[in-house]
Amino acid sequence: MSSEAQCQADTDKPKLPREVWLLVSANVVVALGYGVVAPVLPQYARHFGVSISAATFVITAFAIMRLVAAPPAGWLVQRLGERRVYISGLIIVALSTAACAFAHTYWQLLLFRSLGGLGSAMFTVSSLGLMIRISPPDARGRVAGLFSTGFLVGSVGGPVLGSLTAGFGLAAPFAIYGAALLVAAAVIFFSLKGSAVTAPDDAEQTSVSVREVLRHRAYRAALFSNFATGWAAFGLRIALVPLFVVEGLGRSAGVAGLALATFAIGNVSVVIPSGYLSDRIGRRKLLIAGLTVSAVATIAVGFTTSLPAFLIAAYVTGAATGVFVSPQQASVADVVGNKSRGGTPVALFQMMADFGSIFGSMVVGQVAQLASYSAAFLVSGVVLLLAAVGWAFAPETRGTDPVGHTPGRPLGPEAGGEVP
Repeated sequence: MSSEAQCQADTDKPKLPREVWLLVSANVVVALGYGVVAPVLPQYARHFGVSISAATFVITAFAIMRLVAAPPAGWLVQRLGERRVYISGLIIVALSTAACAFAHTYWQLLLFRSLGGLGSAMFTVSSLGLMIRISPPDARGRVAGLFSTGFLVGSVGGPVLGSLTAGFGLAAPFAIYGAALLVAAAVIFFSLKGSAVTAPDDAEQTSVSVREVLRHRAYRAALFSNFATGWAAFGLRIALVPLFVVEGLGRSAGVAGLALATFAIGNVSVVIPSGYLSDRIGRRKLLIAGLTVSAVATIAVGFTTSLPAFLIAAYVTGAATGVFVSPQQASVADVVGNKSRGGTPVALFQMMADFGSIFGSMVVGQVAQLASYSAAFLVSGVVLLLAAVGWAFAPETRGTDPVGHTPGRPLGPEAGGEVP
């Protein structure tokens, strides 16, 4: 590309608001902190003299509370706006996490972590809503890629940082994470205060209901593909991949960690370019291609018999996931639009990933137990393939009018939706 053409391409690329970079930075802090406390949490619970199952339930309680609190969080966003719920969620996670460092009993620890799940739901739903709010219509894929990368980078680096902070004692990571989140919340609060991008005039605001967006085939396809994402990216990989590496391939637990990192590296390497590409060629093509390749690669992972073949398949699977994650979020942003409050539709979208994670981990565990590891990976690949089929019958959303652009008017085919 000539220097003149490159200059023109840079000029055509929409400039992102500073709020985007603030939220991406906050995502890194949140994901880093979660990675810091995750490795020590079961051990910390065990030091209260409880059983292994009770120790692991602290993690389960956090996930359950996130799921239960998502609808109320969406309701709050509809009424209070994304920014207020976002800051409140950050503060709740910060205070509840710091409180864990001072817990004197197991039940106190369980209570504090459960409150953390409540704050996490508020943060997650409102942060995705804010992403939609601040994304320029012609850069939604690019912003979604940056948004996802913030979480991924933090997730990869968090466990490493956690292993270092654990040297200061099991309670130290909780205190450090809580303090870091309070600082992040303060920075975000003062930086977004008075921002017209994140808090436009309430008089101009409309709320998009779940009923409205469910009439849109692309939104329904996004719900199922996010369910498949939770199933494969969290349910399968976190619950089964470490066991497959140790028991199926006969490798150590350390290699299992390398395996999970390989998935993440593949994801990180593709998610930003994919988001940018989706702004140029559309969401649907990338969603179908990414889900299909991810399905095939996921099945292939379950049939590998050597570590090199496994790592190659794992990287391809992670990269394929990166191909469809950004367009998937961007498609939801296209449907909801950035001129309306879509807290409840966004909450439902997020809940599907949590449902997929919980339900997927249960199913793949049973399939692996009753049949084989290969069968569990095969079932997961089929779920991803079904999600690709769903998008094959969904309309393109890039460049279409959002659901709430004309309140009270039925969404017709010209807007990417369906005739009632």
